[in-house]
Amino acid sequence: MGGRKRALLVGINYPGTKAELKGCHNDVDRMYRCLVDRFGFDEGDIRVLTDKDRSSPQPTGANIRSALARLVSDARPGDFLFFHYSGHGTRLPAETGQRDDTGYDECIVPSDMNLITDQDFRELVQKVPDGCLFTIVSDSCHSGGLLDSAKEQIGNSTKQNKTQSREPEERPDSGSGSGFRSFLKETVRDVFESEGIHIPHSRHGHSQYGGDDQDEAYGQPSRDGRTKNRSLPLSTLIEMLKEQTGKDDIDVGSIRMTLFNIFGDDASPKIKKFMKVMLGKFHQGQSGEHGGGGGVMGMVGALAQEFLKAKLEGNEEEAYKPALEQEVHSVDEVYAGTKAWAPNNGILISGCQTNQTSADATTPQGVSFGALSNAIQSILSDKHGKVTNKDLVMKAREMLAKQGYTQQPGLYCSDEHVHVAFIC
Repeated sequence: MGGRKRALLVGINYPGTKAELKGCHNDVDRMYRCLVDRFGFDEGDIRVLTDKDRSSPQPTGANIRSALARLVSDARPGDFLFFHYSGHGTRLPAETGQRDDTGYDECIVPSDMNLITDQDFRELVQKVPDGCLFTIVSDSCHSGGLLDSAKEQIGNSTKQNKTQSREPEERPDSGSGSGFRSFLKETVRDVFESEGIHIPHSRHGHSQYGGDDQDEAYGQPSRDGRTKNRSLPLSTLIEMLKEQTGKDDIDVGSIRMTLFNIFGDDASPKIKKFMKVMLGKFHQGQSGEHGGGGGVMGMVGALAQEFLKAKLEGNEEEAYKPALEQEVHSVDEVYAGTKAWAPNNGILISGCQTNQTSADATTPQGVSFGALSNAIQSILSDKHGKVTNKDLVMKAREMLAKQGYTQQPGLYCSDEHVHVAFIC
């Protein structure tokens, strides 16, 4: 192949924290060797970020975002770019207080909790030049929608999301607003989760490893003690942010504001835009008027308003400069789960569907790995010739099912990239 091959590999085990995983470093080590030995990458063209050695650059939100930006900005037509992420995923519920803001932002979780959203990835892939292919493997929970708006070739995350995100044909305050009712249920669940109270989901069936976002989906080990899901519960995220900041005024309704308050200009671009919108609402005295009235939505809006009031009264207006510099054309740009046009030169292979969790497993011999990452390595080692994106995902689904996992990897890309070779 004529083009350059460049990669970024990120593996985060969150050692010593409530979010600790075991297999993410191993996933990255194996993928590194695979890129060099099978795909012909030069070692100097592979950047690795892990939290294995504290003396090395850490996989923080700023460092991951910077490395991704560099990967894309240096790309040329004919190049092959690859990003592998092993770590926690999470979903942020809506926090604007608007009645029709009923989605979730799917995020990866860097080592410092400076979340990177699905929309961040979509905007990144849009910068990839034509004729350059960017493949993303996300071995994390809720990763089915990570490449925001990419066409779903294998999976059902798009169907699942229809009950969790805004649909223009259905008014959320109408009598038949099943999407809004579903969102309310999830938001109530998130509020209780933030207080450490777990409410079981009503979906039937039980996942042995990985699978539906229920019971074991809250980051707890399985009954055999050797499998943990790569899902960071909202309650754990909030707890870790409280520890990081030393503040107790963090809850559903102020998570994005807290992230901006901690990370400022290094925060997710979408979070900075969210802050600009909320500052505008606050200054115009509109936070309560258009926030949906009482109930959960009113509470979320009220939390946001109180948070902003406390910060602005502390003469911290200058700190909001990174948000005020953002370009926002309409309020719904910052809605959770907002969709835009699909990038056509990005390929996402996800560890599971949007509403599922991915497994972090440890064998009886003590070897740890992500279920998807392990399946990919097994498939590639068994077949020395070309393996297409579709072949890889279908074989991974079959392999994981045989191994007792219920998580279902997905493929998200344009039609023309379904049958191209994985990576290059």
